[in-house]
Amino acid sequence: MPSKLELADDSWCFVCGAANPVGLKLEFAEEGEEYVTYFTPEKQHQGYLGIVHGGIVSTVLDEVMARLVHVRGLNAVTAEMTVRLKKPAPLGKRLRFAGRIDSEEGRVIQCSARATDEDGQLLAEATARMLKVA
Repeated sequence: MPSKLELADDSWCFVCGAANPVGLKLEFAEEGEEYVTYFTPEKQHQGYLGIVHGGIVSTVLDEVMARLVHVRGLNAVTAEMTVRLKKPAPLGKRLRFAGRIDSEEGRVIQCSARATDEDGQLLAEATARMLKVA
């Protein structure tokens, strides 16, 4: 068993990978204390009619937290995540996903993220425990 998990990037990440032909190809940036991406979901991201699939919302929430940890130079993966879907996320509207690091102790990094609509209404929130692997 290897002592260190290599977290390599080949640009095929479903959320951010530029090479993935079916991926979301989202871009991320720091905005103050938050790490942010914007996503306008389309029909192929639907769960129920006109509503983004909750798994897609959860995936982007996870990614905004995991990428933040990565850009801060920490080699860590999501160990546990809790998602609360507050309101249906509409198709065709620009959604904002913002993550932050709340604390770091030993190998555990506590993060949180929020998804909001164009009016700033909370659609979903998540918390995660990221585990340092090296």
